[in-house]
Amino acid sequence: MALTKKILVTGGAGYIGAHTVVELINAGYDPVIIDDLSKSDRTLLAGIEKITGRKVDFHKGDCCDKAFVTGVFKTAGPFSSVLHFAAYKSVGESVEKPLMYYQNNIDSLVTVLDVMKENGVTDLIFSSSCTVYGQPDHIPVDESAPFKRAESPYGATKQMCERILEDAHLNGYRVVSLRYFNPIGAHPSAELGELPVGAPNNLVPYITQTAAGVREKLTVFGNDYDTPDGSCLRDFIHVVDLAIAHVKAMEYLAKRPEKKLVEAFNVGTGIGVSVLQLLDKFVKVTGAKLNYVIGPRRPGDVEKVYADPSRVNAALQWKTIYSVEDSLRDAWRWEKKVRNLQ
Repeated sequence: MALTKKILVTGGAGYIGAHTVVELINAGYDPVIIDDLSKSDRTLLAGIEKITGRKVDFHKGDCCDKAFVTGVFKTAGPFSSVLHFAAYKSVGESVEKPLMYYQNNIDSLVTVLDVMKENGVTDLIFSSSCTVYGQPDHIPVDESAPFKRAESPYGATKQMCERILEDAHLNGYRVVSLRYFNPIGAHPSAELGELPVGAPNNLVPYITQTAAGVREKLTVFGNDYDTPDGSCLRDFIHVVDLAIAHVKAMEYLAKRPEKKLVEAFNVGTGIGVSVLQLLDKFVKVTGAKLNYVIGPRRPGDVEKVYADPSRVNAALQWKTIYSVEDSLRDAWRWEKKVRNLQ
């Protein structure tokens, strides 16, 4: 199934979505963005335009609103693929507001699938997460690992969405789910990066905001885990590497002859880095001072997880280009630009 130029990107004004839009444009595609701006604003849209020199085709609205999504398909299509990023993504917030997460993350996927079907679009790249594995029995974790009980409502929504896709693909969908590990960093141009609304839910923006003086201190949640230094172990991947993986997944799907298909790939570096190691690396590569304290464990956190990326390396002909140090350096350059710091 040949790819046409137009690709629908839901949640394309968010952190990962915006970086992927840049990579789509770099690869010669014409992305159309849907975003309700509930977890972002127009800053990253302006960044996309600065990097690419292209005006963004942006439609503000909610992916749970079928009439709105249908309207975008009718007026901005036809699309050959949909990249579905639109979802709430904070583990901590999902523990506090589970119903909001179940309603938004599941309804948005079902609505998008429904409208795709009505418009004859079969190909979907789904933004999944390593949280689907819960606390895996073995690390590095590969795609054959069973889904354990999710540690958070956020993780549970990703498990449910993957199950929905497994069931729905029999109706003629072709799906690749990308199970991300921990995306960090920013575009090397410093024109795009992570821009949390309110207090950051992710670690690296909290690190950079603390170093910039926006936050008084950073709390490391737990130092008594069964890891080399007691802090949680993660697989941190540069957001540009992750964005490129989406373009590769879309092109992989387009080359496949099957009328129905569902596949999943882990997208990570295969390298485990602890939270305390990450803080140390940040101080070393940036020279910034970082005030942090050790606090109690946080509900919903998995002790340790990192990827076995061999399947995605082989099937998509993709591998990471950027190091953790590159990611931290780029994240700090973005933070300084946002805060007008030298």
